[in-house]
Amino acid sequence: MGWGAGRVLGVSSGLNLDDFVDLIERPDGGIRRDAEERRERLVPPPGALGRLDELGEWLAAAQQQVPVKPVERPRVVLFAGDHGVAELNVSARPAGSAHHLVRAVIDGESSVAVLARRFGVPVRVVDMALDCDPDELPGEVTRHRVRRGSGRLDIEDALTAEEAEQAFRTGMAVADEEADAGTDLVVLGDLSVGGTTAAATLTAALCGTDASVVTGRGGAGIDDLAWMRKCAAIRDGLRRARPVLGDQLQLLATVGGADLTAITGFLLQSAVRRTPVILDGVVSAACALVAQRVAFRAPDWWLAGQASGEPAQEKALDRIALTPLLDHGVTVGEGAGALLALPLVQAAAALAGELPERAQAEEPEDA
Repeated sequence: MGWGAGRVLGVSSGLNLDDFVDLIERPDGGIRRDAEERRERLVPPPGALGRLDELGEWLAAAQQQVPVKPVERPRVVLFAGDHGVAELNVSARPAGSAHHLVRAVIDGESSVAVLARRFGVPVRVVDMALDCDPDELPGEVTRHRVRRGSGRLDIEDALTAEEAEQAFRTGMAVADEEADAGTDLVVLGDLSVGGTTAAATLTAALCGTDASVVTGRGGAGIDDLAWMRKCAAIRDGLRRARPVLGDQLQLLATVGGADLTAITGFLLQSAVRRTPVILDGVVSAACALVAQRVAFRAPDWWLAGQASGEPAQEKALDRIALTPLLDHGVTVGEGAGALLALPLVQAAAALAGELPERAQAEEPEDA
């Protein structure tokens, strides 16, 4: 599909999320059957490559091509923001300190930066709501910022309606930019302080569960007292979220924040543009759950890179029927766990595309 939803809707038109239902198509089922049939003819016996077979067939359907092409232009995209709820000491990091995470990525000193450098994958950081002076970071990072820190979701809306639409459209625009640049797979993550609290609130609201069921200890780890404060904040956020469950953009404005709203827009527009995405942790999983509520076919374009151990991530992925590729106990966030899954996906593409088919049996000679 050559035209994205952002272009269909137009920059001055109202944002109607229902349009995504028609704009998003599933990966080509006919191509996937062709890939499955080709797999039956390859030298390794069926089932010998395990989940790599499934990944190769999924990629073929996404690319609309058999044999599958190599994944040669992947990119890490990280949406960054601070959340007002962090003021309640629900995170191991100080409130308003997400810009330090961003700086570490820019300087090549974070986990995802080291891995990306090793794998040869470029990293893009998009500031949506960092609580710092924009001059502290490169303009290419801060140019999309919606506001300085999202509101405290337990007592106030995280965003105004206008800010939510702006953040959502930014996510769509970034997805279009990546598709237009030839990115053939996105590793999606976040750089946030307080983001796991917002993600757990969204997940609990959409899954109809209590706060205690989804409250985890975050990527940096928190003690028992902080866990109780986080649980209380999610409980209060849930009271505010439940009345707006029927409107996904309003839900994101109420308890999501600018970075999570942008990620949701990015996921939906990536599906429109037929760009596969590897999800990282609880934040991207929660946004995927919101996006699934908008367009039920969208999850067919995503992979879950890793199990982070966060209960809200497990709940969200179960609801959208995605099984993580890896479970290595990586909780650092910032897209690192999803990036670790990238070589597995690339290996699946290489095997599906390059393994030879078995020689055809010789026809018996006529008697």
